[in-house]
Amino acid sequence: MTPRFDLIGIVTSDMAASLAFYRRLGLDVPADADGHPHVEATLPGGLRLAWDTDETVRSFQPEWSPGAPGSGRISLAFLCADPAEVDSLYRALTGDGYVGHKAPWDAGWGQRYAVVLDPDGNTVDLFAPLAQAAMDVPAEEPAD
Repeated sequence: MTPRFDLIGIVTSDMAASLAFYRRLGLDVPADADGHPHVEATLPGGLRLAWDTDETVRSFQPEWSPGAPGSGRISLAFLCADPAEVDSLYRALTGDGYVGHKAPWDAGWGQRYAVVLDPDGNTVDLFAPLAQAAMDVPAEEPAD
């Protein structure tokens, strides 16, 4: 049998804060899961996203320690409907107190792109394809 990519894992220092962030991005996470040490959500297409608390990971890997915020080992990317949604979602998330890592910009690869940090410092990308006319314009670097 060929292995099948099945799960993305996030280790969190604050389960409730992490789940609230990902619920804000539209993920269907059970409302009663905030106090659990392990939580899973099945995404469209069957891929699973799982969260484990620091304590859960240390229970089987005692030497584990989290890295500094912004140095996460994972990055998740959320496709937005259009470039305007990238901008508005970035404004909404940073307005709600989440950390903006890179403000929206037109990336050279033909997408409107922005990066925020989840409560544990993992990067979360927001992106949408640019219109063909915008793709012909040289890319701007992020403002931050």
